[in-house]
Amino acid sequence: MIWLTWRQFRASAALTAAALAALTAVLALTGPGLSSQYAAGIADCVADDTCDRFFDVFFDHNQLAFLAVSLVVLALPALIGLFWGAPLITRELETGTHLLVWSQSVTRVRWLTIKLGLIGLTAMTAACLCGLVVTWWSGPLDKSAVVDLAQMAPLVFGARGIVPVGYAAFAVVLGVTVGMLVRRTLPAMALTLAAFVVIQLAMPLLVRPHLMPPVTGTFELGHANIGGISLPADGAGIQISTEPAVPGHPGAWVLSSDLVDASGRTIGGNGQETTIPVSSTSGPCAPQGGPPNEDPCWAEINQLGYRQRASYQPLERFWPFQWIETGIYAALALGLTGLCFWLIRRRVS
Repeated sequence: MIWLTWRQFRASAALTAAALAALTAVLALTGPGLSSQYAAGIADCVADDTCDRFFDVFFDHNQLAFLAVSLVVLALPALIGLFWGAPLITRELETGTHLLVWSQSVTRVRWLTIKLGLIGLTAMTAACLCGLVVTWWSGPLDKSAVVDLAQMAPLVFGARGIVPVGYAAFAVVLGVTVGMLVRRTLPAMALTLAAFVVIQLAMPLLVRPHLMPPVTGTFELGHANIGGISLPADGAGIQISTEPAVPGHPGAWVLSSDLVDASGRTIGGNGQETTIPVSSTSGPCAPQGGPPNEDPCWAEINQLGYRQRASYQPLERFWPFQWIETGIYAALALGLTGLCFWLIRRRVS
């Protein structure tokens, strides 16, 4: 039975293995150079105190490759569920070959166990290798990434560490479950992809922010959490907008960022431009022939009691979140596996 399952699956496995081997080879060839470039840049910028500028230039130069490899990891579990999970049982139910196997002293439970076990383990191995090699290659870029693409950011988090393993296991069993319910290959593939995408969107939006209680804090305003200073046309103060970042916590996943006044009242936030009633014709925030001198202007604004109030998940929680989320997907996969065995014994014939 194991030999038969592998024979049916070997073409898909070989194609996936070849794609992963090509990806690994490319990353193995370019990764050391990327690390050397990062190390040399850090050594130079520390001496000149220009590391912020180096991070921007370094990340911008490699941003396209960074996004490409991240999307590969994010897409792999979806493709596994689509092309491995959904047709795994549905194809045999459509053609009736399952009845032939069951008549050869192979029980239904053994038949399903071998199929789920072999394909599931292969999918988890592929996702694990892909996730780990991309995590290794992206290390220098993760350290210099812009706020929206930091490690804890939703787009990047799912393409790092071990969570792709949980995604792949869940995708396989989801496809098998949908296939056993629908019993038609193409509809099962479409429904599997739609359900997986919905769940993958719901996780960072509804579940992940609450895996641990977020940290809240109030911070002075400055370069780290404010996008910049601009002068409105009417001259009634200055305009500032908060950035999704908190001082002293680089790489944090900012869930909310509000601008508050001295009384604690929210007056803006979440990237919205807010006018602060500070003189732009005289004093620290005056242009003086050019743009406002930001450092003295920040000091003036902070002295008036304006602050950023933020709720965030710090970067230190990256690995705890990885383990928790992987456990959630493992539990979902086990639940669907139990449903599959119930269906194969009670409803599938």
